[in-house]
Amino acid sequence: METEYRTIYKGGEGEITEKKSRFIATVSPASSEEEALMFIESMRKKYWDARHNCFAYVIGKRGELKRFSDDGEPGGTAGKPILEVIMGEEVRNVALVVTRYFGGTLLGTGGLVRAYSSAAKEGLASSVIITKIPGVKLRIGTDYNGLGKIQYILGQKGLEVLDAVYTEKVELEALIPEKLLGDIKADITEGTNGQAVMQEGESCYFAKVDGKTRIVE
Repeated sequence: METEYRTIYKGGEGEITEKKSRFIATVSPASSEEEALMFIESMRKKYWDARHNCFAYVIGKRGELKRFSDDGEPGGTAGKPILEVIMGEEVRNVALVVTRYFGGTLLGTGGLVRAYSSAAKEGLASSVIITKIPGVKLRIGTDYNGLGKIQYILGQKGLEVLDAVYTEKVELEALIPEKLLGDIKADITEGTNGQAVMQEGESCYFAKVDGKTRIVE
């Protein structure tokens, strides 16, 4: 069974100022280390005149790969706090760069940790984070007598019908979470006295985006 996980649907940008130093956090989805490194390099080019471009990224549905860099800041004051914010939010397949424009006042190690953490939180707060749920497209054929029961079963679980074709019979297509597939099929079989015909389609990930269910890669 695939893993349900939180990830970035759309990256964002946040900024804080601490003792005249600007901390700009930029977030991007990254499904591979190569994508993460390309994004980090693009931020270095964009903010070429900044003193520091510190970063962290987490790759893999279970966060198998984690990397961070202080980029010249004192050890443990930048990259690691950024990574800890990402892990605390349980976000995966993400890269986050915090760019610092030095304001002339030293912040100390504690001040740097707080500033980089706060900036990272702002960046994530401005991003669109979704929960990707592994699912299966289930095709359901039924007569009109069974339609209401099937709609009720799906509705009870908050599941949406993707498509419906009404002829002499009804053909429905619904996205079912993998972990619920067996129970849903059993409920539909019982609810229609075995009259409904079901066929499992392709597996996919889906998520709620702006209140709507969407298939996501």
